[in-house]
Amino acid sequence: MKLSGKVAIITGGARGIGRAIATRFAEEGAKVVIADIMADEAAETARAIGHDAIAVAFDARSQDSINHLVATAVSRFGGIDILVNNAAVLEAGALLDHTPEMFDRVFGVNVKGLFFTLQAVARRMIEQGRGGKIINMASQAGRRGEPGAPIYSASKAAVISLTQSTGLVLIKHRINVNGIAPGPVDTDMNRAFAIRHAGAIGESVESVLAQIASEVPAGRIGVPEDYCAPAVLLASADGDFVVAQTWNVDGGNWMS
Repeated sequence: MKLSGKVAIITGGARGIGRAIATRFAEEGAKVVIADIMADEAAETARAIGHDAIAVAFDARSQDSINHLVATAVSRFGGIDILVNNAAVLEAGALLDHTPEMFDRVFGVNVKGLFFTLQAVARRMIEQGRGGKIINMASQAGRRGEPGAPIYSASKAAVISLTQSTGLVLIKHRINVNGIAPGPVDTDMNRAFAIRHAGAIGESVESVLAQIASEVPAGRIGVPEDYCAPAVLLASADGDFVVAQTWNVDGGNWMS
């Protein structure tokens, strides 16, 4: 029960990594707020977790939505101790096919939305005066770039940079900001990317996923549950001396 009595917001919490982390946080004693643009799926996740979970319809591109999320968490549970900035979108394809609309969508959610959600939660944490933990979900794509997803890669590099700069500022308020950088993970978002890539090169999705797995030193791609233990550590007192870091959790795919 490392998170007993804590209140955690998980954006993009309806499915995938967000759902897995929300479920684990609840098992560790936290009250969880599942924030997602997919409101029905968020509600289903909250029901599956139980009475200490609520769902909030959330659009990271909207400041009003961010403010509503913070206000709802405070109204329902009395404060905020943990934020997992997990909401993200992926646009992929040939470099010359990318459009300004694709750029605005990816950076609007992955960078602008992440930053202003962090800002709103940090403001509340500072007012509370009891510190807090913020975890930003980055990606190995932010470490090395991915040729099929240049805008997404740039957005995740920005997440790593924001984690460093905000972490150095907020630790003065006993708020630890850190990140987690997954490699390939079996989620709906990444499977959709694999489907598009398979179609572009004329191979099956299974062969594409097998090729990706073969390149991971651990011999497989990740699953959402692989990110629960690192998130619990960073969200709990065990992570009090970890500041402004982004951990690679990718089966050895990238080292930094």
